Amino acid sequence: MGIDSFDEQVNSLKDMMASAKRIVFFGGAGVSTESGIPDFRSVDGLYNQQYDYPPETILSHSFFLTKTKEFYRFYRSKMLFDPAKIKPNGAHLALARLEAQGKMDGTGVVTQNIDGLHTAAGSRTVWELHGSIHRNRCMRCGRSYPLSAVAESEGIPRCACGGIIKPDVVLYEECLDENVIEGAVRAISRADLLIIGGTSMTVYPAAGLIGYFNGDRIAVINRDATGADRDADLVIRHPIAKVLEGAVQTL
Repeated sequence: MGIDSFDEQVNSLKDMMASAKRIVFFGGAGVSTESGIPDFRSVDGLYNQQYDYPPETILSHSFFLTKTKEFYRFYRSKMLFDPAKIKPNGAHLALARLEAQGKMDGTGVVTQNIDGLHTAAGSRTVWELHGSIHRNRCMRCGRSYPLSAVAESEGIPRCACGGIIKPDVVLYEECLDENVIEGAVRAISRADLLIIGGTSMTVYPAAGLIGYFNGDRIAVINRDATGADRDADLVIRHPIAKVLEGAVQTL
């Protein structure tokens, strides 16, 4: 859609939202960068920093099993944050308001992020494809632990039973949770408007889930070109928080 000005693009997105009955939002790291969480693939992201091992190696299942202490040193430094300092931004809050307005009934937010900010903002239906740093579980007895159990520990975090506490995040070489996939597919297939935001659409199998969309319109909000642009009715290159705030406030 050949719309150039910011206001025109926001109004077009608002009109799409107004006419939609079920909206699903599919998002990635770019949704949380405005909260201060770095994007993996940006110039300043994890993929462009120097370590003894590449981040994708450290964040793999095999590395976790064989070099667990090194995994946690990296994980605490680069993947965790202080919830008292990192807060949901305007994009997270706008999506929560959109759900509260009844526009996401039976759909919700499908996210590749593990930061839990959509839930913190008030969204109730959130399909976390790659898990969450806020959920942690003992590999031996299954006991659940909060973020603080890992963040405030040293070395390898241990359960009271002696087992290793593992974050409920999907590492490289691991499969996505089947129940989460089913929920996300169900949400995407039910929607009549798909909003894709803050994602390069290069991480699979997550990005492949939008193939289940059977609705009428697609809007993309991302600073760079994505693989979904060619199928989109509206492509917006402005900051996602500003765009969603503007569209939802005037809805």
